[in-house]
Amino acid sequence: MTQQIDNIWPGVAIIIFDEENRVLLQKRSDVGLWGIPSGHVEAGETVIEAAIREVWEETGLNIRINRLIGVYSDPKSQVFKYPNGITTHFITIYFEGKVTGGQISCSSPETLELRYFPIDDLPSDILPMNPQWLKDALCNQEAPFIR
Repeated sequence: MTQQIDNIWPGVAIIIFDEENRVLLQKRSDVGLWGIPSGHVEAGETVIEAAIREVWEETGLNIRINRLIGVYSDPKSQVFKYPNGITTHFITIYFEGKVTGGQISCSSPETLELRYFPIDDLPSDILPMNPQWLKDALCNQEAPFIR
């Protein structure tokens, strides 16, 4: 039996490492879990513009995009049922970003907390697809993943 899906959204996710190779995670207000900063592509913007905007809105940081890591569309990891009952299938374009300015800020209503974590000591309450995304980012494969 197929799961009822209310909508499909193009999304972006952006992994950011600091100088110590720790990964920036955001505790999200919508699901209460830690995750790589991510969000929707809005009408009229490119995926690069969406990635830069989402990081700014959710973290207060300015970034540049370093590389495309992958495109993720598998319903097993990309379908979410939100607390409001809406089920969304995301097609996520996943980038690596580099901080170029700004200051970490939790002023977004979408962000409960922001913190850099060592890659071998991630929180247990993390979005289910993020460990695979981190693995993919660390793999340094030339061609983007398509999952």
